[in-house]
Amino acid sequence: MNKIQLEIKELLYSQSSSGAYVLILGDKHSMRRLPIVIGEHEAQAIALGLEGNKPSRPLTHDLFKKFAEQYGVDVIEVVLTRFLEGVFYAMLVCKQGDDITMVDARPSDAIALAARFNCPISAYETVMNDAGIEMEEIKDMGPSQDQESPEVPEETPDTLENLTVEQLQKLLQIAIDEENYEKAAEIRDIINSKS
Repeated sequence: MNKIQLEIKELLYSQSSSGAYVLILGDKHSMRRLPIVIGEHEAQAIALGLEGNKPSRPLTHDLFKKFAEQYGVDVIEVVLTRFLEGVFYAMLVCKQGDDITMVDARPSDAIALAARFNCPISAYETVMNDAGIEMEEIKDMGPSQDQESPEVPEETPDTLENLTVEQLQKLLQIAIDEENYEKAAEIRDIINSKS
């Protein structure tokens, strides 16, 4: 399967879910983004790994790294392998000597470990096709005076399911333009369910 190289772009506090964060992974070679909703503790573990901060007592991911190093195991890649019913799946690609082993992991844990092992993060093309969001290279500055603003229906949680794919795509673009990636992910999932 084709893999796409990703990098961590942002870690944002969720505006709509208390205690949740949105991890934004970006395709290194395009404007596609992959938003993943994670919990507060997972966000903290990723942030600490990215910043290189060493707490006075090791957290679980730091302990895992120390343990792996003690036995000559290196995490050489994190791969997001599936997106099924709104849930992401990941694998750690581990190397010990000449042996390569794949280990199932939650994406948030895998990415926290990637930050500590300084290894690449990638996703299968199917994951990006199913869950990725295409960003515009230059954001639209709004309609010119000659153009009318597109007709976008009033949005409520009950009405999203009743909208057409075209209406949902307009709402998706608005959510992306406003950098509301959690809402964009929700709308993307509804569009995918209608396809």
